[in-house]
Amino acid sequence: MALVPFDDRDGWIWLDGAFVPWRDAKLHVLTHGLHYASGVFEGERAYSGHIFKLREHSERLIASARILGFAIPWSVEEIDAACRETLTRNGLTDAYVRPIAWRGPEEMGVAAKNTKVHMAIAAWEWGAYFGVEQRMTGVRLAMAPWRRPHPTTAPTASKAAGLYMIGTLSKHAAMDQGYDDALMLDWKGDVAEATGANIFLVIDGEIHTPTPENFLDGITRRTVMGLARKRQLKVIERTVPESDLARATEVFLCGTAAEVTPVREIAGQVYTPGEITRTLMTDYEALVQLPPDEVAKAAA
Repeated sequence: MALVPFDDRDGWIWLDGAFVPWRDAKLHVLTHGLHYASGVFEGERAYSGHIFKLREHSERLIASARILGFAIPWSVEEIDAACRETLTRNGLTDAYVRPIAWRGPEEMGVAAKNTKVHMAIAAWEWGAYFGVEQRMTGVRLAMAPWRRPHPTTAPTASKAAGLYMIGTLSKHAAMDQGYDDALMLDWKGDVAEATGANIFLVIDGEIHTPTPENFLDGITRRTVMGLARKRQLKVIERTVPESDLARATEVFLCGTAAEVTPVREIAGQVYTPGEITRTLMTDYEALVQLPPDEVAKAAA
C-alpha cells in the first residue's frame, strides 16, 4: 500500500490564524525551527468529534514554548477554538490533531530573539499507532541504543521537537531488528519510556511506572494512573531499574498516539497481556468517547 505524503493531501491547515489549503501550508527553508529545533508541538486525538483533554494539551503547548524561551501569540482559548475548527473544517470526527509552534526565518544563527513565532494546526485520520493486531496481542520492544538525557542537559519538561531525534534513531534501530519500538533508559541506566509513549510495569499486582524526571509527564499517563486508582489498583511512581523488567508479569505503554497498548516482549523478556492491562485498555477506550464535561466528572 502506497503511503500518501503529508505534503500532498486534500484538506485545510490552520496557519498563523487563518485556514490555507493543505498543500499551501509551507515555510521557508531558512526557518530557525528547522535548523535549530526551536519548535514545540502537541499530539491530540479526537473521538466522536471531541478532542480528548484539549485544554490540557493547549496549556502544555504554551508551557513547552515558554521553557524554550518563546511565547506563543495565541491564548489557550484561541488554540482550543482553532483545534476544534480544524477538525470541523476537515470534516473529521475521529482523528489525530497536531498543533505545532516554531521560530521563523527572520534571524539565522543560534540566537533567535528577533524571530517571529509561527503556529500551525493539522488534523488527519490515524488509526492504531502500532497497528490493530499489535494493539491486541502486544508490541515487541528492543533496547534503545540512546538514553534519555539528564534534565540539566536538555529541556526534558517540554514537548520539544529536538528531544525526539534520539527517539527516531532508537525506533529505526529497533525496526531494523524486527521490533515495533524501543525501550529507552535514562542517563543512569534506569527505565524511562518508549520512543513516544510512557511505560507501566505490573509487579505483584501493583502498577509501577518511572518518575518523570527526564521525560515528559504524559497527559495520557496521568489519565491512566487515575483510571487505575479508581479501580483501587495501587500505582507507584519510582525509579525503575532495568532489572525490574524481569520481575514484571504485565507491561503496557500509553500515550495519545499509542493509547493503551500491551507489551509482549522487551529484548527477549516475554510478557502475557493480562487482566490489569485489558481493564485499563477498556476503561480508557470508554473514557475517551465521553463528551468533555463528562470526561472531567469521570476523572474526578
